[in-house]
Amino acid sequence: MSDNPPLEAYRYSDGSITYPGHPIGPDGSEPVDTVDLSEYTAEVITWTTSMATPPGVRQPNTLAIVEFDVDGEPVRALGQVTTDDVEIGDEVKAVYCDELREPGVGIKEPESQDWDGYRFEPVQ
Repeated sequence: MSDNPPLEAYRYSDGSITYPGHPIGPDGSEPVDTVDLSEYTAEVITWTTSMATPPGVRQPNTLAIVEFDVDGEPVRALGQVTTDDVEIGDEVKAVYCDELREPGVGIKEPESQDWDGYRFEPVQ
């Protein structure tokens, strides 16, 4: 068991799962459970590399849309990738990062928001 926060998705009574979680699901119901996506691997659906990033975000910044298969239910997520060497169809896992961007850079007060989160790392 990890000390990292979960990459939390919501499951609804119809079996659908959304990430990020929403208070009302596709069937109009409230969530009935949560799923930690960091316990699953995903497939890269598409990716892009941003060369013009916001202040404090690494440059270049490769992002991917990935799809998890959670008990036969597809769940898509968007996030940074740990490497610029990624291809459509690659298998990735979610890895926790203390800082997705540098807190001291930008116009927001560092204490005003969370700086941690998950990136996607290709499975070797």
